[in-house]
Amino acid sequence: MVNRRRKPMSKTALKWVNGFQIFAGTAVVAVSYNAFLLPNSIASGGVSGFATLLEASLNVEPAVTIGITNVLLFILGLLLLGGLQYGAKTIIGTLFLPFIVYFTRNWDIGIDDPLLGALFGGIGVGFGLGLVFRASASTGGTDLLAQIIHKYAGGTLGSSVFIMDGLIVTGSAFIFGLEFALYALISLFVTGRTIDVVQTGLGYAKVAFVITKHEETVRKSILKEVDRGVTKLEGRGGFTNDARPVLMCVVNRGEVTRLKRVIQLQDPEAFVVVSNASEVLGQGFENQGNSV
Repeated sequence: MVNRRRKPMSKTALKWVNGFQIFAGTAVVAVSYNAFLLPNSIASGGVSGFATLLEASLNVEPAVTIGITNVLLFILGLLLLGGLQYGAKTIIGTLFLPFIVYFTRNWDIGIDDPLLGALFGGIGVGFGLGLVFRASASTGGTDLLAQIIHKYAGGTLGSSVFIMDGLIVTGSAFIFGLEFALYALISLFVTGRTIDVVQTGLGYAKVAFVITKHEETVRKSILKEVDRGVTKLEGRGGFTNDARPVLMCVVNRGEVTRLKRVIQLQDPEAFVVVSNASEVLGQGFENQGNSV
């Protein structure tokens, strides 16, 4: 098996990649909003949800609402939170989002099923936001207001975001009806899960913890047969209080069966725990698939 290592990305290349992710992610958010959420009256939180409510109740162009609200919240964040902590990356997302929303406002793809709109709109918005977040940027919006509430009113940041989105979904229930508010909740959930997948991956890596009386034999077998690194941890039995070394090994999904077979051949009584590792960083692990 060949152990491939990727060269670290240069700062210039990283800036280009981050810039592409911000623009691409923001564009995906805007298109998903116009294609799935807005036509189906789904106000699933955030400034875009607020824009949907204003468009339905006051006939205000959503791009105008998003642009003005984002700029005002950005200025408010600078004044109350202090420092240009959002930087140029957030400014780009804040200004680019309403721009794309306006120029794609007539992109009607004919999806008039609210459930499909909620699901695919949530996936699209989540995918786009995930790309933006991976670039350490933001599209502005009510996240800034949530941070202000978090700083001055206390509570967790998550609860502040929940309050903001909850108010918009509640407004959706009054304007569009309870059924559409429930669709908005579905879209919010799908968006959150998609963001997690984009940021941390699909969990292709697995981490295995092995407790065995033959740790040295098992360790050498994993190094040789699976071609993965092994970390030896110091453990202690909860019942006997005896010292018990614990072997930790990170593999990809295609290597789990091989790893378990190697361990079982060396120690059929070994205690093995395998769980998902949503993200693995560092030169000690590369996703090699089944390359040999």
